[in-house]
Amino acid sequence: MALAQQSTSISDSDVTIVGKVTTAFGIKGWVKIHSFTDPMNGLLDYKNWLLKVKGQWRFYKVKEAKPQGKGIVAKFEGIDDRDLALALSQTDIAVRSTDLPQLAEDEFYWSQLVGLIVVNKNGELLGKIDHLFNSGAPHDVMSVKGYEGSLDQQERLIPYVGNVVGKIDLDAGEMQVDWEADF
Repeated sequence: MALAQQSTSISDSDVTIVGKVTTAFGIKGWVKIHSFTDPMNGLLDYKNWLLKVKGQWRFYKVKEAKPQGKGIVAKFEGIDDRDLALALSQTDIAVRSTDLPQLAEDEFYWSQLVGLIVVNKNGELLGKIDHLFNSGAPHDVMSVKGYEGSLDQQERLIPYVGNVVGKIDLDAGEMQVDWEADF
């Protein structure tokens, strides 16, 4: 294995996932990256990425990274051929949560919202936030899936907009929304 990776004892709770290695790019060790940051190039602000390899977070030093088409391509130190690059396919990319910019009090990273239970104004448990995505609309969308004790096991796609999203309590693990169960 290349010397570029340094094993760490970092847990999932210490990191924020910011992208994913999708596959190899070319024959010289480059990889294609799908960035979860907004804007997409925000990922390029971080030079030491953590990749989850065989269940363990490892540091990878980015030698070079740049936009390429609708994504990003990157070259890691010590990853010098296609086989090593292919071994990183479908690997999550993270940064230490402490390295992220501080947000305003009413702003949240998507990773902070995933896993919150969602309750509407009627006190009905709609489910748990499974993931968020950008639908191409001017707002993001939350995928809320059925959860133990929720009304049903139906997936609900709820817009992440100010007139829908109410109180968010990270400590309690809950988000209140103005959203009827039958929407």
